[in-house]
Amino acid sequence: MTGDGAPVPRRALAVGAHPDDIEFGCGATLARWARDGCDVQLLVLTDGSKGTWDADADPGDLATRRRAEQERAAAALGASAVHHLGRVDGELVDGRSERSEVCRWVRTVRPEVVLGHDPWKRYRLHPDHRRAGFLTLDAVVAARDPHFFADQAVGAHRPGSVFLFEAEEEDHVEPADEESLAAKVAALLEHRSQWRSTMSIDEGAPADERRRQIEAFEGSIRSRMERPGPDGRVRLVESFKRLDDL
Repeated sequence: MTGDGAPVPRRALAVGAHPDDIEFGCGATLARWARDGCDVQLLVLTDGSKGTWDADADPGDLATRRRAEQERAAAALGASAVHHLGRVDGELVDGRSERSEVCRWVRTVRPEVVLGHDPWKRYRLHPDHRRAGFLTLDAVVAARDPHFFADQAVGAHRPGSVFLFEAEEEDHVEPADEESLAAKVAALLEHRSQWRSTMSIDEGAPADERRRQIEAFEGSIRSRMERPGPDGRVRLVESFKRLDDL
C-alpha cells in the first residue's frame, strides 16, 4: 500500500451518491488538497429526499434542507463549487442520460483526480452507492474518448487517477492532519438532518449530553482514520483503491 500520498492535484472532482457521502469518504483529503491550492469541486447525484427516520417528513422539504447543508459542508472543506444532479434518492440508475451528465461535469471541471464510491465493495447494501460507483467510472471512460457524447460542447478529458473510497481493496492512503480532520468533522456536522440517523446525535438532547454525543462522533471519525505508520506510530489517513491506468 502506498502511503506518502499523491502530489496535490490542481483540480479534483469528488462524486457522491448523497449529501454527506463525500465528506465521509474523502473529506479530510479534499480539505488538505484545497488548503494546498487544489480547486476542489463536488458532484452530488441524488437529492437526499429519503434520508430520514421521520415517516412524517416531507421529502421535498428534506431535499431542500439537504442541498443547503451540502453547500455549507462544501464550504467547510474549502471546495469551490457543488454541482447537483438531482436524481431522486434511492432511485439512481446508471443510465445513458446520467452517464452523459456526469461525463459532462468531468469534461467541464477537467479534474486530475476523480474520487467516488467503490462499486465492487462486498455486501454494499445501498443501491445508490453501488450505482454511483459504476456511474462515476462509466462517465470517466466516456469523458476521455471524444466519440462518446460527441454532441457536448466541451472537449474530451482524461483524468490522471481515480480514487475509490470505502474500497474493498485499499492500496493507497492520503495523509491527514489535525486541521484536515477538523475540517472533515466540521463538514459532516453541517449535515444536521443526519445527526440522529447517521451520527447518533440527538439535536433535542440537553446541551451537555449533545456535546458528549458530538465528541463521541468526532472520536469515531478519528478512530476510522488511524493507521499504524511504517515506524509503528499511529497516523491519520484516508484510504482508497487507486486506479491510474485510465
